[in-house]
Amino acid sequence: QVQLVESGGGLVQPGGSLRLSCEASGSIFSISVMGWYRQAPGKQRDLVAAITSGGSSNYVDSVKGRFTISRDNAKNTVYLQMNSLKPEDTAVYYCKPIVVSATGFHYEYWGQGTQVTVSS
Repeated sequence: QVQLVESGGGLVQPGGSLRLSCEASGSIFSISVMGWYRQAPGKQRDLVAAITSGGSSNYVDSVKGRFTISRDNAKNTVYLQMNSLKPEDTAVYYCKPIVVSATGFHYEYWGQGTQVTVSS
């Protein structure tokens, strides 16, 4: 089993910054891709950013230049630095690592979600 602990959400004014963290622990041989998703009320959950084990990353257009995803492979942790936040960034943010087991199987896990609210 794998446990995920997310942290860093909160209430911030437009133009402010937040840093989200997601630490994975448990039966982990390695983690291939780690991603951040978000879901606003009444909307579907969408990918925000993802990063491979080698450090290659991609972002949804709406956050390019404002958000930065990074990871610490030794700590099985992924981060999302969010700058210049806008009200439309308000959502519950979820991390999703793709965990590789010792037998080579890939499993997806979802974090519990952390609320990000951008409002004046």
